[in-house]
Amino acid sequence: MKKYICLLFAAFCLMPVAAKKQPAVVILTAGQSNTDGRVMNTELPAEIQLQKYKYCQWSFGSSSLSGEGKFETFWPRIYNKNKPERWAYDAIVYWNVEKKLKKNFYVIKESLGGTAIDTLCTSTSKQYWNASPEYLAKNVASDKGGKSLLKAFTENIGACIDNQLSHLPEGYDIKFMLWHQGESDRHQAKNYYHNLKQMLTYIRTYLVEKTGNKKYANLPIIIGGISHKSKQWSQGVEDAQHRLAQEDKNIYVVDVPNASLHSDVLHFDAEGAQELGNKMFQLIEKEKLLK
Repeated sequence: MKKYICLLFAAFCLMPVAAKKQPAVVILTAGQSNTDGRVMNTELPAEIQLQKYKYCQWSFGSSSLSGEGKFETFWPRIYNKNKPERWAYDAIVYWNVEKKLKKNFYVIKESLGGTAIDTLCTSTSKQYWNASPEYLAKNVASDKGGKSLLKAFTENIGACIDNQLSHLPEGYDIKFMLWHQGESDRHQAKNYYHNLKQMLTYIRTYLVEKTGNKKYANLPIIIGGISHKSKQWSQGVEDAQHRLAQEDKNIYVVDVPNASLHSDVLHFDAEGAQELGNKMFQLIEKEKLLK
């Protein structure tokens, strides 16, 4: 009898460990046109077109379009009234995450083509990712009629946390951020290191202050490289990205110097987008960023 009671007690003690649910995975994604997506959905890999996404829930913002702190099942699109059905490298990352996790995960994305960090550069609708205190003090979020894409992004992250993520019974864990941008900053490449570092620090700091979780001060950032075939590739921008990765062990650069492009010699075609997406996921697996 005593042995039987001991076995029951041991089983009871182990139950919470076995039954404990892992926090829901959250991924942040941001950038300009090659993050926004310039490949038609008809060119998605056949398995994605056939099976669709089941677990990826996303909140998407772009320019005046607000994510509103709401999630829906992911299917690629951009904020464009003429040809919205387009995808980028991140769709490949999410597909691989779907196959690995086989349960709901969440994406918060902000993207807009032709946008810069540096205000000395040309940026679509004069909307910027700039994180300087002076710029942020005088500009409101782009989805609220202002010029700050960074505020639109972080405010939507906050709204997603308040409206849904904080109410998940299993909790949530922001695992990493995907970033692809830099073409529009090529003419001020000498400033790109400082500008990008300031922007990424702002996002990390925002997450710490919003959640109270200090680990987000070191949120992993995965930077997608720009194809050397692009007419807007910049050695200065690429050097700045690698300098950040050398200084910060939680910043990674995924180079794709030979990635193929559309005939515009600027945007990834289907093959190029798949190459970057698959290489990003390989890094995620290698660094165990989903653990």
